[in-house]
Amino acid sequence: LAMSSATSTASLPSGLAVLTTFPDVLIIPEIIFGGLVWILVASSRVPTPILQGWVMFVSVFCFVMSTTLLCLYICGAHGGSSSWVTLVSGCDNP
Repeated sequence: LAMSSATSTASLPSGLAVLTTFPDVLIIPEIIFGGLVWILVASSRVPTPILQGWVMFVSVFCFVMSTTLLCLYICGAHGGSSSWVTLVSGCDNP
């Protein structure tokens, strides 16, 4: 859920305007591919199942966080605060 630029924090988009710029619209493939990773990890056979559990946890956590942040942006929960850009940058760049 990357914002279009760090300098445009004065008016953060909300509603469907979130999906009008190229960097912002990349959240949709991120969610789709995140779901595919989740499915592939769950269906894999690994010699040490505990490692698969941690990979699954990280995959599901990132998927849920991306979806939650998209919903919050669409609902306008940010209220125009520029600190949301930092939150999104931290969540999307582990």
